[in-house]
This record gives sequence, C-alpha cells and structure tokens, in this order.
Amino acid sequence: MNRLKVEQKIREFLLEDLGDRDATSEAIFSDDAKGEAVIYAKETGVFAGEAVLTCAFSMLDPSAEITVFKKDGETIEKGEAAAAVKATIRSILGAERTALNLLQRMSGIATMTSEAVKKLDSPETAICDTRKTAPGLRMFDKYAVRCGGGSNHRFGLHDAIMIKDNHISFAGSIRKAVAMARRSAGHAVKIEVEIETEEQLLEAIEAKADIIMFDNRTPAEVKRFAELTPSPFITEASGGIDVDNISMYRGTGVQYISLGCLTHSVRALDFSLLMKQEETKHGV
Repeated sequence: MNRLKVEQKIREFLLEDLGDRDATSEAIFSDDAKGEAVIYAKETGVFAGEAVLTCAFSMLDPSAEITVFKKDGETIEKGEAAAAVKATIRSILGAERTALNLLQRMSGIATMTSEAVKKLDSPETAICDTRKTAPGLRMFDKYAVRCGGGSNHRFGLHDAIMIKDNHISFAGSIRKAVAMARRSAGHAVKIEVEIETEEQLLEAIEAKADIIMFDNRTPAEVKRFAELTPSPFITEASGGIDVDNISMYRGTGVQYISLGCLTHSVRALDFSLLMKQEETKHGV
C-alpha cells in the first residue's frame, strides 16, 4: 500500500471518530499520562493490518512505541498477541476503534481469501477480488486480499477496460465495443469482455479482446468455454461463485476466478485491545 495514501485515509478516519476531541479521555486523563496496551486475536485467522496499527497510534502520538508481532499474511491463533503499544493513554484510546475496525476487516478479508484459495486447491487458477469493496476502503480491502493469497482485479474504472453487458448493449455489439475501446486505449491497456453465451465468446475471440470473462456460468459451462478459448486469451469466471461452491470450479481450466464475496460479504476477524496503565496521571 502507498504509505502516503494510508496516512491520508487514517487521518480522515481518525477525524471522523474524534471530531473536535475525545470528551471521555480528556475528562479523565492528562495529556502526558502514559499507558501500554496489547491487541489480542479473539479467534484464529490470517493477520492483515500492520501498517494500519503503526500509522493510527503514531499519528496521535509521534513518540508512540508500536511493536507488531505478526507479519501481514501470517496465521494468528486465538488468544495470541498481535501488537503492543506504548503511548499516551489519550492517543491509545483515541486511535483504538479506528485501528481495530480496519485490522478486523482486513484480517477478515485475508482469512476468507485464504479459505477460498485452500478450497479451490488449484495452482492453475488464481483467485482475485472485484470492485465490490466498501467505499473509502478499497486500498485496504484489496491489500488484504493479497495478504490472504489472492490477487487483485482492477482497482477502479480508470486502470483497465472492462466491457460489460450494458456497454455491449449501448455499443451495439461486442465487436464494435472492442474496436472502439482499442482505438481509444492503445496497445498498452488490456481489454476484458464479459460474455454469457457461446456466441458471445466466439465474437469476443474474433474481436481480439485480451481477457474474456465467463459471467454467471455453471462449472460445466466454464469448462466448455475455457476449452473453446485459444491459449493467447486470458480467461476469468465470475458471478455466483463463493467460498462454499468454489471447489466445484476446480479443473475447469479457467485462469482466474473473481469473488465479490471476499469484500462485500466479509465477516470481521475479532480482535481486542486491553489496556495496562503505567504512570497514570488523572486530570482534574
């Protein structure tokens, strides 16, 4: 992740939560009261969020000492310490919810991705994400997918051309849509086309799209479409595929399977922050 963007986002999130001040902590603790906190995993999963933890706490207290015990992508067991923070009590409590919210979501995504990769169990097929991310969190969501052993699809409308059913309808045909996109994009940008029928597949091949996505097709249809697609083309399956049924697509020959559920239906991995006071100086 781009460190500058991480800092920018976390600053926004902290401002959203803190507003003008942390009324509770400022009423109880002086600004120089020090403390220590430990973040524990309350369940087993894949850890993701090292940069989030270091950034969130140090942003409120530049002198904070943050020790992260896990690397992104590593398994963390239930009850295991993920990180320790030494800083002012106000900064620890002020950043706590923002840090945990992001850590829990990212680790949940990484855990679900890892589970999907294991269930598919196919070295010939990579699992990737979609644009179905939480607004404002795409960078974090997609990084978490990588931590779980997946790969990233496009990050937005800006970095790849993906011709979907509505584009085809407005353009008149796959052939026309690809030709117009090719003239605009140039040779360095890949063009992906979403298809649902064998007729559309053959048209996408004739139009010389770079990537062909088989949308909402059964495992048998995906296998048949993959066999019909010449090797220079990249193939992808998407739609109606999740962690529960992904194993059915093993051996279909498709190169990528994109899963929206990795980010739009993820369950957060539970973490808890427990405070250990050192030199508490109460306010008046």
